[in-house]
This record gives sequence, C-alpha cells and structure tokens, in this order.
Amino acid sequence: MRDDYTRIRVGGAWLAIASVLMIVVLMVHGPIAPELADQMVRVASRPVAWSLAHWLAAAALSFYAVAGLVILTSRSSLIRGGWSLSAWGVLLVGGLWTLNTAVVEATVVSAAAISGRTEVFEAWWAYAEGNANGFAVLALALAVIAASDARGAPGATPPWAAWTATVAGVGSFTGWALGMWFGVGVGSLLWLASSILMSAWSAWFGTALVRSRASLIAGGPEPVREPSPAGVLGGIDY
Repeated sequence: MRDDYTRIRVGGAWLAIASVLMIVVLMVHGPIAPELADQMVRVASRPVAWSLAHWLAAAALSFYAVAGLVILTSRSSLIRGGWSLSAWGVLLVGGLWTLNTAVVEATVVSAAAISGRTEVFEAWWAYAEGNANGFAVLALALAVIAASDARGAPGATPPWAAWTATVAGVGSFTGWALGMWFGVGVGSLLWLASSILMSAWSAWFGTALVRSRASLIAGGPEPVREPSPAGVLGGIDY
C-alpha cells in the first residue's frame, strides 16, 4: 500500500511538471503556419525562442513518459479498466514517440531555417511532422484519463473540470488532424487552444495525485494469488 501511494504521488509530480512545461512550450510555439515557407520564416525570425521551446518540449515529453511508466506500476484505481490502463500506456509511448520531433526541431530544423537551406528544412520538417503525430495520440490518451477521472467516485479533480479536459483532448487531436493532415487553417488554432486547456487540467490532475487519497488505491487491479505448495500438493488452493 505504501509503495502504491509513492508511485501515484511520484507519477503525479512528473505529470504536473510535464504539463506546466508544455503550457509554456505551446504559448511560445504558437499555431503552425499553413504554408511551409511561412513556417520557415517564423522559425528564422526567432531561432533562440524556437530552439528553447523545443528543448523544453523534449523535457516535457520525457516527463510524460516517466509519469505513464510510474503510474502503470501502481495498483490503483487510475488503471482499473482496460481503457484507463491503455491510456497510461499510450501516454508513455506518445511521449517517447514525439520526443524525437522536439529534438529535431530544436537542432536541424532551426539551423536550416537560419541558414536559408530550404531543401534541408523541408526534408527535416516532414520527418519531424511525421513523428509529431505522437502528440495527437498523447492528447487522446489524456482525454481518456480525464474521462476516467470524471467518472471516478470521487475523482482527483471536479467532474466538470475532467469532462472539460476530455473535450479539450479530443479537440487537440481534431485540430491536429484538420491542420496537419487536411490543411485546414483553423485546425492549428483549435489544436493550440485545446492543447493548452488540456495541459492546464493535467497539471491540476498531477498536483491532485501528489496529494492523493486512499480512494485512488482502492479499486486497483486484483492481485494474482499464487497457490501455496501445500495447497497444490493437497489438491486444494488455500
């Protein structure tokens, strides 16, 4: 029981730190330009801020992965169902998946934009954009985690806040799909606003886990009971 409390609180701390960093990153990053040439100009016009934001993003995404890993090792109601269990696993994978994007954009993409090497910028941007799809998956994972918290009795955050975060997570995914997959300009704005709102809730949620109650332990996965040697020999599992 004591170890479970520790895991929940440690996982919550990493989630809160990751979320706060991500809010800063998103505010500095801003919406993605619909035209690649315009995006290159944006990066070249403020290379220091762009690189710093993406190094912070790399840290935040790493912390999301740590939070997912730690929570997955806890026996708590946070992973009481298949959807919740999968969501924390996806949070781990999504953080690692998108981490590569942050590093590439902080280094190669930024340098190519500054030097005006359009072909290099376009090639590495395409690579980074492909890996960045992991953030859309991460947003869906947070939406599922928020929905699970909203349905909890009691949850770590108020139901209205958790349901709002659920909508924001879906909105972040939808905005990314519209903006990056289908080229709809308003999608980037939807992605940015929804992601900030989603991250604000996950920072609140992580902080609440640090101050978690016993109710988050109850309802976790049932332990697997190993048969005792005497029970096996006697034909009865005691």
